[in-house]
Amino acid sequence: MQRHAAYWMLGAGLAALLLYLLGDILLPFVAGAALAYLLDPVADRLERLGMGRLGATIVILVIFVLAFMLALVLIVPLAVQQILTFVEQVPGYVARLQALIAEQGGPLIDRIGGEGALAQAQRSVGDLVGQGANWAAGFLRSIWSGSKALVSLVSILVVTPVVAFYMLVDWDRMIATLDTWTPPRHRGTMRRLGREMDHAVSGFVRGQSALCLFLGVFYATGLGLVGLNFGVLIGLMSGFLSFIPYVGSLTGLLLSVGVALVQFMPDWTWVVATLGVFLVGQFIEGNILSPKLVGASVGLHPVWVMFALLAFGALFGFVGLLLAVPVAAMIGVLTRFAVERYQASPFFTGEIAGPASRPPEIVLVRSEPHG
Repeated sequence: MQRHAAYWMLGAGLAALLLYLLGDILLPFVAGAALAYLLDPVADRLERLGMGRLGATIVILVIFVLAFMLALVLIVPLAVQQILTFVEQVPGYVARLQALIAEQGGPLIDRIGGEGALAQAQRSVGDLVGQGANWAAGFLRSIWSGSKALVSLVSILVVTPVVAFYMLVDWDRMIATLDTWTPPRHRGTMRRLGREMDHAVSGFVRGQSALCLFLGVFYATGLGLVGLNFGVLIGLMSGFLSFIPYVGSLTGLLLSVGVALVQFMPDWTWVVATLGVFLVGQFIEGNILSPKLVGASVGLHPVWVMFALLAFGALFGFVGLLLAVPVAAMIGVLTRFAVERYQASPFFTGEIAGPASRPPEIVLVRSEPHG
């Protein structure tokens, strides 16, 4: 057992080292493998309808590439323009928020916190916004520089569809080959672990993707109807960031309420309406969508997912973001398997293995009286 654990630890360390050293080269290959994994159920369904595997792969990838190019041409330029405009206006929003604090809550803050508390509160708001902006910029910069996004853009657009095509065509054959490499005595256990990993990864990725799409459309529509400046951008960004549990909704809530305070004050009606959009969205997400789309059976705790995405993104760039959820799911499945084996072991149950280790039994013999 110790030798097996050492082998697994050595393999994991070598994989992490190769990922760190070759992350820029691996990006289109990892993206292609992720795309093939996500589209494999669609190809299987088309096969059941009578279409060949090659034909199904061609149809799926052509539709996907056309949709991606359409989004790249129509949506991305508008989103980039909105983001640049919003970033330019952030200092003005911060200054206005500080002025609102002085106007609306100045006397109360001074009365509670003493003289100078108002100035401290204004500085705290500015520092908080500045630190948040610096953290977000640093995180995005690490992803950008770690993956060499500008240099690798051409390779992603060209190599990724090719890798996805070949892997999607041969996906079932690759899985069967990996199955033959497993020792027969461990094949049942490995198949079970593989099914649990696939269930965890597919359940989270596909469910969370559908959840992000719904939340993005809902927040963008709601904030647009409220009339919030940059409401559509904030809503779509909140939906996209919702792939990291709670991060998207919290980020969108803070941004939208801050913009609403600057835009609508002293009219509290639309500020409350902006807050209500996110409260309704959170209610729908927590009570209806998450149980149906993601469910509790995937075994990925939100805190574990947040840690994996942030840690892998900071360490390995965009490649790390693609691998974070699968690796987190695999570690979770292996951890539960190890705990299950530990709880079934004699060390945990207190049973002593083997007849040779049993303590000697004491037999009481009752002597009969003579005569």
